[in-house]
Amino acid sequence: MSQRLNHFQASPGAINTLIDAEKYISSCYKIKNTLDKTLSELVKIRVSQINGCAYCLDMHSKDARALGETEQRLHSLIAWRETNFFSEKERAALAWAEANTLIHQNEIDDHLYKSTIEHFTEEQLVDLTLVITTINSWNRIAISFKPEVGSYQVGDFDL
Repeated sequence: MSQRLNHFQASPGAINTLIDAEKYISSCYKIKNTLDKTLSELVKIRVSQINGCAYCLDMHSKDARALGETEQRLHSLIAWRETNFFSEKERAALAWAEANTLIHQNEIDDHLYKSTIEHFTEEQLVDLTLVITTINSWNRIAISFKPEVGSYQVGDFDL
């Protein structure tokens, strides 16, 4: 498939709003220490699987591997509920990510909220939810404009 347009060039102001969100998310790993980067990459992969975004799957699986994530966990992520490869905190984050991505199908019920907040502070949960909403936005941009899948190299977009 060929790229439809370069979204970075076509509307830098629009894309910069997402880049600003990514800068904040990066500060959650580097400065605030409210989020774990590897967990965030797992969440980004799972959301991208749900949305069918090949570009983002390629990008975030490469980034996760660079952080030391195992092939076994990456390959099993689509069926995370069926494995014992993920911690309770990771499972809570993945359930939260799925619910927020598929929010049009169901509301975020109180049980899910209560089980998720057991593993995250309020600030961490808001930050995690920003990761989820941001990757959902990137998925929609990538699916719409079709950047070349496989072209991403680890570090291309380090903020």
